[in-house]
Amino acid sequence: MSVVLTEKAASEVKRIIADQKLEDGTVLRVGVAGGGCSGFSYSLGFDKAFDEKTDSKYEFHGVPVVVDKKSALYLDGTTVDFYEGIDRRGFTFDNPNAVKSCGCGSSFQA
Repeated sequence: MSVVLTEKAASEVKRIIADQKLEDGTVLRVGVAGGGCSGFSYSLGFDKAFDEKTDSKYEFHGVPVVVDKKSALYLDGTTVDFYEGIDRRGFTFDNPNAVKSCGCGSSFQA
């Protein structure tokens, strides 16, 4: 199952791709990296590269999403959403594998 992108997050990704005039074939790459106050931090960015040997590719609401297989171990079942409120604005991660996360929500421990 790996990562799921909500419709609201997909709309925001499409808006960013259009605003930044990114090339056709651009994918949203979701991953994890070592670091952050809880051990791992989430990474979210745009990429043209996709390797069938090391990446898994999905599509949600018209947005291609790529997750490398190492990150997929930590992100299985994670939902990426987009929140826009008076207090903050940005992408959020609901990760069922996280046993601890920091206050800002950008890092976690699995």
